[in-house]
Amino acid sequence: MQAFSEKPVALAIGEFASAIDVASLSPVTRGICRELMIDVAGLCVAARKTDYVRASLASVLSDGPATAMGHGRRMNAYDAALVNGTAAHGEDFDDTFEGGPVHAGAVIVPAVLAAAEQRGLDGVAVMKGIAAGVETMCRMSLVTPQAMHRACFHPTAVIGGLAASVAVGTTIGLDAQKIARAMGTAGSLASGIIEYLADGSWTKRLHAGSAAQAGLRAAFLAEAGFVGPSTVLEGTHGFYRAFGPSVKPDFSHILDDLGAAWLLDKVAFKPFACGTMTQPYVDCAIELAREGIAAEDIVSMVCDVGEGTVHRLWEPLALKQAPPNGYAGKFSTPYCIAVGFIDGDAGLRQFTDERTRDAAVRALAAKVSFVIDPANPYPREFTGHIRATLRDGRVIEKRRAHMRGGAHEPMASQDILAKYRANARYGGWDETRTTAMEQAIETIAAGGPVQISMAAG
Repeated sequence: MQAFSEKPVALAIGEFASAIDVASLSPVTRGICRELMIDVAGLCVAARKTDYVRASLASVLSDGPATAMGHGRRMNAYDAALVNGTAAHGEDFDDTFEGGPVHAGAVIVPAVLAAAEQRGLDGVAVMKGIAAGVETMCRMSLVTPQAMHRACFHPTAVIGGLAASVAVGTTIGLDAQKIARAMGTAGSLASGIIEYLADGSWTKRLHAGSAAQAGLRAAFLAEAGFVGPSTVLEGTHGFYRAFGPSVKPDFSHILDDLGAAWLLDKVAFKPFACGTMTQPYVDCAIELAREGIAAEDIVSMVCDVGEGTVHRLWEPLALKQAPPNGYAGKFSTPYCIAVGFIDGDAGLRQFTDERTRDAAVRALAAKVSFVIDPANPYPREFTGHIRATLRDGRVIEKRRAHMRGGAHEPMASQDILAKYRANARYGGWDETRTTAMEQAIETIAAGGPVQISMAAG
């Protein structure tokens, strides 16, 4: 393990977070924080009638001042963080961070909004908390690249709890030492394995909500005087030793330029409702279809891929070519390529159980395979490649050097807003309610009162 003779890493994060001045943040950073709230709100509304959100709501134990977005019911902060986080991440349409990968918005935004509503805090506190939490989560994701997935953990789940403790601690005004102690406690609450890949079951959907809830609890405990280990990150028995043991941690990714350079400015907003690393392959498939090629003219599609993506998105290949349900389809690159080629999209409607059973989609997915490219830049960059062989002997290749919506090709603010509105319509909201939520979030971003409950039901 890397030894430190200086202050604990968690304390350095606490000092950074507690010192954030929202007025000094760049317009880009403030804009990302606002857009994360918009994106999360739309995703919560889009998922509001799903079985997994209904199950989350059924687990709520008590009423309170916090809001479940998309529902009229008010509840305590812990339950709101769980319900909103689960809804926001449930369709895998939420933001991501290239290099991690982690989904920060679905963890941090629900945790911070729940804390703000519970305590009656304003938009300044919310923006400060979101900035602190998202930045922490992005930086933490770079410390042991690929090691958490290799150890069968979901980085969003395990990193998310610690980052949410920073976010909530910052929102409620904890000092640096208490934020570090909150991280120490959150390290013992971190959890989330990736066995959902076996059958498309729901646990990944829960991970963002459970991380938001864990961070909220850890911050409230620290506020009350509960002490967690400040060496939670670098310690001999610490977080990275537990969750990413195969890679020596490099804490420079957390500490270098902390507070001066903002990684959250590079957060990627997804154009498609599926696994992060699959997104460029979907764009390649759509480009291929635009050549006027019919699915039945394709003999095979072979994709160059990064080795670190194979065990989650490509294997076992027969299962990925015929996913058992819509949710499993989101983590099947062959299915995503096939449905992207045929439908020209990989949105919410492409990942129903019925769509995954479509004979034409399955037939095309069965033609998709992969080879590992040792030079693939994953996880630094998310790239795409398809080499299609046609019945007439032609070979056509499509490549994407990066993920659309990410740092190299960011989604414009108006496109993020359009995505929010489309998701709200999908969830059954009318224009009046959709606009009311937009205005509520704009008010928060400007430092005003937190009144999302006025539009959430």
